[in-house]
Amino acid sequence: MDRIEIRGLRVRGHHGVFEQERRHGQTFVVDVTLERDLSAPAASDALGDTVDYGTLAQQVAQAVAATRFDLIEALAGHLADLALTDPSVTAVQVRVAKPEVVLPVELDEVAVTLRRERAR
Repeated sequence: MDRIEIRGLRVRGHHGVFEQERRHGQTFVVDVTLERDLSAPAASDALGDTVDYGTLAQQVAQAVAATRFDLIEALAGHLADLALTDPSVTAVQVRVAKPEVVLPVELDEVAVTLRRERAR
């Protein structure tokens, strides 16, 4: 299946189980991969025949900034649902990472990745 990928979208959000995370916020890094047939836009070179990834990136950024979830799993599910509102998208994969996670061990980030398909 053809794909459109948005990688490394950085947004400040207030998600987390701990009060400090919700109060002060932190940076979240989001990747979104849309699956859909891209043969029409490949032939037509017309934006109207594809997903406007600029608009989608803005919608995802707004959703990360404006919502609040305890778990990044729930945030990723919300973003997947948002991407699937476009009827041309057959499946979506969303990765949400917390590079500023506070844990008693040193690590680069904690992330979740989920994939959702449109109900047939």
